[in-house]
Amino acid sequence: MSVAAKICGLSEPESLRAAVAGGARYVGFVFYPRSPRAIAPPMAAELARLLPTGVRSVGLFVDPDDEYLEHVTGQVPLDLIQLHGAETPRRIAEVKGRYALPVMKAVKIGGPEDLAAALEAAEVADRLLFDAKPPAKVSALPGGNGIAFDWTILAGRSWPRPWMLSGGLTAENVAEAVRVTGATAVDVSSGVEDRPGHKDPALVRAFLSAVAAL
Repeated sequence: MSVAAKICGLSEPESLRAAVAGGARYVGFVFYPRSPRAIAPPMAAELARLLPTGVRSVGLFVDPDDEYLEHVTGQVPLDLIQLHGAETPRRIAEVKGRYALPVMKAVKIGGPEDLAAALEAAEVADRLLFDAKPPAKVSALPGGNGIAFDWTILAGRSWPRPWMLSGGLTAENVAEAVRVTGATAVDVSSGVEDRPGHKDPALVRAFLSAVAAL
């Protein structure tokens, strides 16, 4: 089975080149100021221009307003907008209509009851991304916390839109995650870092090698 990989939270040329060379089909830039992976639009634009044909650039936003979306999309050549906050289906539709870009909606999973939100989002989003719900009463980011959820929640299920699996993935566990969930696309961020916000090219290569072996 061919599995597509997304390396999210890139911020420098060396790790981006490792992602491209390793076969990543998507690279993500984080436009959320509170994240240690946040990147300024001018730098993201420089990196996006290094991407060869066939590698798609993804902009990650958390409950962005129109002013901020226009600020970023006016500078960075994005192929896909990823909404990683509490955006409603109506807001997803607004973003799609205003920016004429496909939208991927992140759905945070803590238990089976959270799957209902995925079905609602799928009515308007072009893609879904299943991520781990941040722990309650713990200071955590909307994503990129290095936490996995119970993959069996997704086992045997089908969805009306293409989807990615995220949350706590590493080179060591991605094969098992794909086996359990049936994912055909995976997303990694903290699992290829040697410190928060810094991608290690060697870990990027190891993760993509593990995905390629599936």
